[in-house]
Amino acid sequence: MSDTTSSTPAPTSPEPQSERAAAQAAGASSASVAQAPSRSLWWVAIVGLMLLAVVGLTLAYQAQQHVQSLERELVRRQQDSQDQATEARALARQAQDAAREALAKVTVLETRLAEVALQRDQLDELLHALARSRDENVLVEIEAALRVALQHSAITGSAEPLLAALRSADERLQRLNQPRLERVRRAIAQDVERARAVAVADVPSLVARLDEAARLADDLPLLSSPGMGMAARLPRSEPPASAAAPDWPSWGRDLAARVWSELRSLVRVTRIDQPEAMLIAPEQTFFLRENLKLRLLNARLALLSRQFETVQADMRQAQQALERYFDPRSRRVMQVADTLRQVQAQAHATQLPRPDETLAALQAVLATR
Repeated sequence: MSDTTSSTPAPTSPEPQSERAAAQAAGASSASVAQAPSRSLWWVAIVGLMLLAVVGLTLAYQAQQHVQSLERELVRRQQDSQDQATEARALARQAQDAAREALAKVTVLETRLAEVALQRDQLDELLHALARSRDENVLVEIEAALRVALQHSAITGSAEPLLAALRSADERLQRLNQPRLERVRRAIAQDVERARAVAVADVPSLVARLDEAARLADDLPLLSSPGMGMAARLPRSEPPASAAAPDWPSWGRDLAARVWSELRSLVRVTRIDQPEAMLIAPEQTFFLRENLKLRLLNARLALLSRQFETVQADMRQAQQALERYFDPRSRRVMQVADTLRQVQAQAHATQLPRPDETLAALQAVLATR
């Protein structure tokens, strides 16, 4: 508008007033016509500027929000980085401590490994020495076991401990399976056969026989017992066949036989080889039987303690008492006498064999090493 106003030419010459008015009116109309499109352009420009401003403000707001989110993300990442750095420093310190501890442990382990290696070398040497002396140790143990079994057999009077030791030694040598030990095994077999061939008294059965003889001692008849053996010599009177019809002649004969038997029982004529047996008073028979039982019990104790000489002496005295004071025709007396003779025949000291061949073979093998 200012441009339009400035473009109007200045009056150079005087013109009439009417022309100037018409010219001003024409200029005003032309100016109004030119001013209308310029105003629309201004409004368009203003609207465009406003739109641009809104778009710019929107973009600026979005950019600001984006920048703020980036800042927050950067702050968060920086914080995470700081946390991670702190954790990394802590882990680094822990790793350093663990490394120092590991180094100390490795040092200790190396020291112990050296000690273990030294002990292993010593153990290897010991194992080699034991392997070399294993056979010798077995032979020494077998020899000691045989000597102990020999003492046990001497105490008990039985060859079973010696046989058990010999069998155990043979089994151990068989497990070793050494050709040079076959000589010892042959010696063991010979000693086993010798030990089996020895007749050893069966002490339990002999003790049982002595107990049975002692039990029968109270029922043995004595020579001094009145009416000894008369019941066996008297004739047996048979009962009459019929009591309703007695036979008077036979009845008279029976009566006469009974009277004669009674008369004969009043006077006895016997041969006395040992008068002291008939002179024993009735009240002394108890002590005689008790003395016999004491002899048997003493023989029983001596038999259990392997004192065979004492057993033989007691058996002889018991047999003499039986022959002197007891009725030899009684079945019980004969049974007890047979028992005493059997015990006397079996109760004798047996010389147990010594495993001399086995011991000699062991000494020979040990001497060759």
